[in-house]
Amino acid sequence: MGDLARFGVSLEQDLLEAFDSLCTRRGVKRSEALRQCIRRELSWEMLADPKVPVAGVLTLMFDHHDSDLPGRLTSLQHEAHDMVIATMHVHLDEHRCLETMALRGTAEEVSQLADRLRSSRGVLQSSCSLTTIDSVESHGHAHHHSHKGQD
Repeated sequence: MGDLARFGVSLEQDLLEAFDSLCTRRGVKRSEALRQCIRRELSWEMLADPKVPVAGVLTLMFDHHDSDLPGRLTSLQHEAHDMVIATMHVHLDEHRCLETMALRGTAEEVSQLADRLRSSRGVLQSSCSLTTIDSVESHGHAHHHSHKGQD
C-alpha cells in the first residue's frame, strides 16, 4: 500500500447509514470498505480491455442425463487446457450436477470460452465472475506515468 491520503466525502444520510450497516455486518471499517468499493470499480473498468489478464470462475448447472453434455463440456475444457486451471464437479441430486471451473487468460479469451461452455445445449443455469489479475494500484500507477505532463 502506498502513502495514505485523507479526503472528505458528502453523502445523503440514508446512503451513509446503509453503508455503515453494511460495514458492521461485514465487520470492516468504513475506510476499508470504501477502498474495496473503489478497487472493484477500477477493476471492472479494466475488464473493458480485452487484453487485460483475468482470473475467473465459471459455474454451470446441468442435467447429467442430457445425452452427451458432460462429454462435450470436457472436450471444450481440454481444447482450452491452457485457460482451465481447475474444475470441480458436484452431484446435486439424481439428475443435476454443478461444475465450477477456475479460468485464467485475457478478458477476451476467458469470456469467449465461458460463453462457449455456458451456451452448450443442456446447461440449465450458469454464472461467470471475472476479476483482473493485475492489481488496480499498479495499473493506475502505470497509467498515470504514461500521461506525464498532461496533468
